[in-house]
Amino acid sequence: MMDGAADFETDASWRVGVDSGGTFTDVCMFNEASGEIAIWKVSSTPDDPSRGIAQGVEEGMRERAGGGADPASAIAYLGHGTTVATNALITHRGARVGLLTTEGFRDLLEIGRQKRPDLYDLFAEKPQTLVPRDLRFELPERMLHTGEVLKPLDEAAVRKAAQALKAAGVEAVAICFLYAFVNPEHERIARRIVEEELPDAFICASHEIAPEFREFERLSTATVNAYLGPIMHRYISRLSPRLKDLGLPIPPHLTQSNGGVVRFETAALTPVRAVLSGPSTGVVAAQVIGSSAGYDDIITFDMGGTSSDVALMAAGQTTQTNESIVHGYPIKAPMLDIHTVGAGGGSIAAIDSGGLLKVGPESAGADPGPVCYGRGATEPTVTDANIVLQVLNPTHLLDGRMDVRRDLAVEALGRMADQLGMDTMDVAQGIISVVTANMAKAIRVISVQRGHDPRGYALMAFGGAGPLHAVRLAQELGMARVIIPRTPGTLCAMGLLLTDLRADFSSTRILPLEEASLAPIAEALREVEEETGAWFEKEAIAESKRRSTRRIDMRYEGQNYELSIPVPDGPLDAAALKLLEERFTEAHTRLYGFAVEGERILCVTFRAEALGLVQKAALPERPLGAADASGAITGSRDVWYPETRAFTKTTLYARDRLAPGMSFEGPAIVEQMDTTTLVPPGVRVSVDKIENLILEVTR
Repeated sequence: MMDGAADFETDASWRVGVDSGGTFTDVCMFNEASGEIAIWKVSSTPDDPSRGIAQGVEEGMRERAGGGADPASAIAYLGHGTTVATNALITHRGARVGLLTTEGFRDLLEIGRQKRPDLYDLFAEKPQTLVPRDLRFELPERMLHTGEVLKPLDEAAVRKAAQALKAAGVEAVAICFLYAFVNPEHERIARRIVEEELPDAFICASHEIAPEFREFERLSTATVNAYLGPIMHRYISRLSPRLKDLGLPIPPHLTQSNGGVVRFETAALTPVRAVLSGPSTGVVAAQVIGSSAGYDDIITFDMGGTSSDVALMAAGQTTQTNESIVHGYPIKAPMLDIHTVGAGGGSIAAIDSGGLLKVGPESAGADPGPVCYGRGATEPTVTDANIVLQVLNPTHLLDGRMDVRRDLAVEALGRMADQLGMDTMDVAQGIISVVTANMAKAIRVISVQRGHDPRGYALMAFGGAGPLHAVRLAQELGMARVIIPRTPGTLCAMGLLLTDLRADFSSTRILPLEEASLAPIAEALREVEEETGAWFEKEAIAESKRRSTRRIDMRYEGQNYELSIPVPDGPLDAAALKLLEERFTEAHTRLYGFAVEGERILCVTFRAEALGLVQKAALPERPLGAADASGAITGSRDVWYPETRAFTKTTLYARDRLAPGMSFEGPAIVEQMDTTTLVPPGVRVSVDKIENLILEVTR
């Protein structure tokens, strides 16, 4: 049930990472004294996710404590990743929101950029507008692009609008005025008035969450933040007491979309920065593990119960974006460049109106879950297909903690096979092939469409279902190598033990990259640096643990998109400006294939990233031993393979018995508590020094 054999030490300090997904809640624990890493997994509780989290932490720590009292008192750090914000946005179950905006901009949320979601889809629908029109109020006020007040804010109109929103029963209010990123005074006044009229409402002013230009994106970000604010606040207000009741002696932290963590109190104010909270730490862990294993060019593949998340890491660095569209909504916030598709173990298979098989994006979730769970579900899922093919253990999962019924899955797939006029096993394999194609499409978005050939990358698979589908996906993309980490099913939880405290600050000021602008450029950088300093003080981060970096988003004059360029260390002088110009030219040439000599370059948005370094879990290395893996064999079972269209005897290996240096060939299946790894015929496996499985794939 647990990885790791060392006994719990009452005087030990444990660092705990918890990742709450749609199907399972994963707990990863690191003993600072002994270096032991242990994992635990419980079913998620969608009705109240905090219940599953508290249960997972308590059960995991009690297992390590051997039944001792108050095991949570030994926790020195707790980091948490959640899908609460993401799920609320996807399912449109956020708060009732009101909006205050500049006169004439009431309909900007719906007008947007006037772009079709899909240029060639005549029936494409734009995402649901989060604020209905009757809750959007225009206010007399106008700020110029210079920050000069053209029309003072009508404070009486603000109060009247706030009273109307209160009467309408809104839970949150977004405030976004034109050019507030230059001069936020009107937004500050409006916020004060709204606070007086709606003291219990969640209020978000755009200059607080996204002090950058581009009006629609700033408005969208503030609105999404307000939409998610009460949801995240309720979630944290439920979770915090549960953790406190366990005896947790330290304040917990929540991960953000940028891969860093912040205190719960900060996360409650900026939920829009947690929309990728869950998958971001998996990418952080993959980056650390990949670098340690000697692979700097990696595509990460995180497949869970509901979705698959993919990201690309080139030369040891994961791509980050400062603006992204999340489930149809533009968000201006620093986040890892992760692409998500509705393809997970719980994705439901169905026959569409054209009589064709489709898989997802609908998911069976944790309750009722797949048909094989025996909880009343009747629609087959990806997990059911793997149970029928016997790629997954046909009698139990999670090392025997969860019984499954293959007969129910066979019955459900049989009904679908009758409709399609196909054999049941062919339908099961068809479900796997369709979901593989869906995931391959997601990887092409972050690789091929951005100038990267996936064949030159290794595929690092994790999540509860990632290792199960990794080789099939690699074969689909022509990738030659797959990496399976030591605890793939809980890697997002592990990532919480490998990341730092982090905050990002930004400010838009459009200035030419010229010596004449040296003083205002330096001033703009100084302003965001002061924000990092204030954050360090607020978080009580020791001087020796503070790190910060600076970047400037730059573009040629007349362009509409910027490139984020690192600022040289040290004082900003003429030499630094010259280096910035060279770096911009190199980046522009790399991305677009050309640079324009002599063209005027503009500095647009100034950024600072603050890191508070924390002690991280170490990745223990073991010397390579003998290649013979026969000692890890636990038996065999018949598995259906598309290569032979028949059941084939397949060797079973226990992951915890595989030691560095061991190797074997497929057909094989590696089983462990948190996942199952499929090794089809012709694939060779070796175990490296940090206990990754390295699969060499035949194309």
